[in-house]
Amino acid sequence: QVQLVESGGGLVQPGGSLRLSCAASGSINSIYPMGWYRQAPGKQRELVATITSGGSTNYADSVKGRFTISRDNAKNTVNLQMNSLKPEDTAVYYCRIQMGLRTYWGRGTQVTVSS
Repeated sequence: QVQLVESGGGLVQPGGSLRLSCAASGSINSIYPMGWYRQAPGKQRELVATITSGGSTNYADSVKGRFTISRDNAKNTVNLQMNSLKPEDTAVYYCRIQMGLRTYWGRGTQVTVSS
């Protein structure tokens, strides 16, 4: 079994920054693609950013140039640096790991951007 635990969410003013972290633990015997997704109230969960085992990244158009995803393979962690935050970034942010045909999700961390 695999567990993902997100941290770093909170309340921030527009234009501010937050750094999310996700720690993976359990039966992880290799380096797997990981990513961040988010779900706003009344909306479907959407991709924010992903990072492959080799470090290649992909971003949603809405966050390009503002968010940066990174990983520490030795610690099995993935981070999301979020700058220039906007009210429309308000959502629950989820961490995901893709292990072959198996997908695991964290429980999410709330990010609220409001003045």
